[in-house]
Amino acid sequence: MNPLQDVIHRLDEAVGDCADIPCAVAAVKATLVDSLGANTWLPACAKEQDVGYARHLLYRCPQGRFSIVAMVWGVGQATPIHDHDGIWCVEGVYHGEIKVTSYDLVGQLADTCRFEPHREIQQGVGAAGSLIPPVEHHVIQNAGATPAVTVHVYGGELESCAVFLPVGGDRYERVVKPLSYTSIVDVAA
Repeated sequence: MNPLQDVIHRLDEAVGDCADIPCAVAAVKATLVDSLGANTWLPACAKEQDVGYARHLLYRCPQGRFSIVAMVWGVGQATPIHDHDGIWCVEGVYHGEIKVTSYDLVGQLADTCRFEPHREIQQGVGAAGSLIPPVEHHVIQNAGATPAVTVHVYGGELESCAVFLPVGGDRYERVVKPLSYTSIVDVAA
């Protein structure tokens, strides 16, 4: 079993041992933090920098219980405010430093939303955070002076999300964004 297969096996056991989402998120977070300490299991292709941030699918559970995605962030790169389409997530820092800012949805009109920043967390290698919808609006940004790599374990496959684009003042327009992968890793390799 290669190192990535070992991490997949441990995450599969963590998810399988839980009957509800909070239990699964806590178990996945503990397993991911433990795995991030090893910092040797990501394949080389999942650490390469592309234009914009790169999304590398590491694993998709055949039963749809979870997926694992590695993301590479260039210096200063950030997402807009976005959600996870109702899917829970645990994210950990494999390399570098990120800043995560969570937002509270404080108002919604027909075509715009209002948000207020809730909390900002700066995380380095080995740190992990989680979100369970409906508390899912956030921004991720590379906060360091070098590229960063994060690993995201989702409670399914995240195929799209809503991004919230500023339209003036404290108003944001909700736009559904389909997601794709830069690469799909062959776990057997």
